Amino acid sequence: MKAVVFALRSFGRELRSGEVLVLLAAVSLAVAALTAVGFLTDRIGKAVTRQANEVLAADLRLRSQEPVPDEWRELAADYNLQVADTMSFPSVVFHGDDNALSSVKVVSDAYPLRGSVRVSDELFGEQRTVDGIPRAGEVWADGALLARVGADVGDTLDIGELQLKVSAVLTYRPDQSIGFASLAPTVIMNIADIGASGLIGEGSRVRYALLVAGDETDVAGFNEAIQDILPDEIRVRSQEESSERAYNAADRAQQFLSLTAVISLLLSAVAVAMSARRFATRRMDTVALMKSLGATQGFVITVSLVQLVLLGALGVITGSVVGFAAEEIIASILSDLLAGELPDTGLRPVILASGSALVLMMGFALPSMIQLRNTPPLRILRHDEMPPSPSRLLVGGLSLMAVAALLYRSVGDPRMLVILIGGIVVIAGALYLVGRGLVAIIGRARSGVGVAWRYGLANVARRGRDSAVQVVAFGLGITVLLLLTLVRTDLLEGWRQTLDENAPNHFLINIQPHEVEPVGEIFVANSVEVPVFTPLVRARMTTINGESVKDRTYPNEDGKWLANREANLSWSAEMSSSNELLQGQWWPADYAGPPLVSIEEEAATNAGLGIGDKLTFFVAGREIDAEIASVRKINWDSFQPNFFLVLSPGALDNMPTTYISSMRISEEKQPMLIELMRKHPSISVIDLGAILQQVRGIIEKASLAVQAVFVFTLAAGIAVLFAAVQSTIDERRFESAMLRALGARRRVVFAGVMAEFAALGAAAGFLASAGASILAAVVAVQLFELPYQFNPLIWIAGVGAGIFVVCISGFFAARGAVNAAPVDVLRGAPV
Repeated sequence: MKAVVFALRSFGRELRSGEVLVLLAAVSLAVAALTAVGFLTDRIGKAVTRQANEVLAADLRLRSQEPVPDEWRELAADYNLQVADTMSFPSVVFHGDDNALSSVKVVSDAYPLRGSVRVSDELFGEQRTVDGIPRAGEVWADGALLARVGADVGDTLDIGELQLKVSAVLTYRPDQSIGFASLAPTVIMNIADIGASGLIGEGSRVRYALLVAGDETDVAGFNEAIQDILPDEIRVRSQEESSERAYNAADRAQQFLSLTAVISLLLSAVAVAMSARRFATRRMDTVALMKSLGATQGFVITVSLVQLVLLGALGVITGSVVGFAAEEIIASILSDLLAGELPDTGLRPVILASGSALVLMMGFALPSMIQLRNTPPLRILRHDEMPPSPSRLLVGGLSLMAVAALLYRSVGDPRMLVILIGGIVVIAGALYLVGRGLVAIIGRARSGVGVAWRYGLANVARRGRDSAVQVVAFGLGITVLLLLTLVRTDLLEGWRQTLDENAPNHFLINIQPHEVEPVGEIFVANSVEVPVFTPLVRARMTTINGESVKDRTYPNEDGKWLANREANLSWSAEMSSSNELLQGQWWPADYAGPPLVSIEEEAATNAGLGIGDKLTFFVAGREIDAEIASVRKINWDSFQPNFFLVLSPGALDNMPTTYISSMRISEEKQPMLIELMRKHPSISVIDLGAILQQVRGIIEKASLAVQAVFVFTLAAGIAVLFAAVQSTIDERRFESAMLRALGARRRVVFAGVMAEFAALGAAAGFLASAGASILAAVVAVQLFELPYQFNPLIWIAGVGAGIFVVCISGFFAARGAVNAAPVDVLRGAPV
């Protein structure tokens, strides 16, 4: 109890010392970064899940060939869930003498439960988001449907026995498909009109659906409960067709945020380790005095641990408040990241960050504190008496294990951790070795310079190991600062460039062979570049290496689905520009041999396929055998027509073929699509603008979030620099006092200290530039799968930043030592 009281009384005085402030700042920064990023990644993860649910317009969708029983709705009400009803069926829509096949979507008031419907007031007009559904007596019709029947907003359409007014052009609904099977344009009508329409009778081809949405726990409970009352032929669907590109973009946003948090945490760990070391060293005299007066080892350890816990608690509180405030600011930036407000999250990030702070303190500060208990009382008389150091292997092992466990629990991405921790360890080792070599060189080359430089370089050489350790600390700080300034900008720019500004914004599908030339003429007539028309053949895979695809064993369910589904095949003489060859060889342009096939890498992995495997396809009553000749990687973000399976020329000759195409059409040229759809009503035009806008928005918002989180990393880097300077501050204070007592002017002494920091900063900056360049290339290629080019500015910025940042940090940290009165220092008075 006495030890606790003594620790509490002395804690206020301890807080005024420089190393304790740095230690407190390092812990606070670690907690703040983890709290902010933890909240963000948790909320973005939930938003991504909700985005995936938008393809259902709900969290769950129950489809049935019969009207939905009231029992299902009652069960949903028991779980406090929202529900909406939909009905879908094909029907011919008339406008005067013109007609077209349409997919009629009948919806109830609450539709959609997830996502939003977008409409415009004219064909290819400006889109707007709407709440609710068409009023009774009105419909929202797809632009392609209006173009085919020559109607416009305000006209009436004959649907069944009703005449319904077109009140808006339907441009987007969350549960629409952009696949090749989505050929018929949609018209949305109010469920209140369906009874009078006469469209539904006995034997009608109607698909009924109950949409369900609500709290995640309630949805899961409902899903489990309804399984007992569902007929065998009814399945509950959830996230069955997630928006791949939006999901990938949001997932990469989380990776960028996690990368920043991980590096902030690593820097904070270095700052904690260096501050804790000096914290323990500064208390050795106090502990020696306490032990000479009868204090036991238990008393010393208790005092140290209580103060350490108090520091940790204060750091957790400060960091949590700062992290929560930062998260709120960043969340407001990201509020429309996925076209909606980010969902709330629980206290898990705060709990995780608080636990992380304790692990950080235990792993990096506790070993130094334990060393205090062995401080000999003789140190009161002989200051060179030091307690035996704990095993470096033990301390290093505990510290690395603490950080690795902490980072894995926080981020959960082992590959990122291996790259970053491995890279930091290698860079630290290289910095230390080069630092020792630099010290040896400076020791021999300090003649022929001014007094200040001679003094500064002599300090570097004389301190030897401590100077090398400072080079490591400075170098690591500058490495990550470079990594997250110039390199961060390069990575984000590379990410933006994956989505080309000229990426296609429209798809044309179901183009018949005889329509290819007339469609091209429409493009030429409107001064628009004629796109490439890619052939498409529907087929089914029947055997793999002679074994039925139904009987074969696959590495996972995705592979089984790929082999058993109806496949979209294509053929090409040349490989698409959005593809990269990974294995095998592409066939020659004039190839005329037996059919060959190229397969996408993920599909090959999931299905357990490789070069030389033989696939058999059933196409229009014929079987075609093809051997896998190559494996490709596809850039799906290119929005170009791409296929899992591409065959060699001639393999699919005389097969039923349609064509697809993608193109970018400027806003002023889009009216030509009306002409195209009227002349070729069987062709479907799919607008990709909404998806492109969504992905671009995610990239831009995520970039802003990364910039905001970077503030924590910048502060952690500065904390490392200050901790490195503080590690030798007592020695500098004594040296300055001795020199000034012997007649040296304060200006000369201060210039010598700055010269020392400049030398260390230049060396650390040069080495940090090399380390940041290599680490950035590995991170870009291996972690983010982005192209990366070495930036020559990093070398100039590295050396310049090394000298400037280290000198500035040294100036603020060391000026007190230089300005201290020599008589006070030499008398051992507190300063």
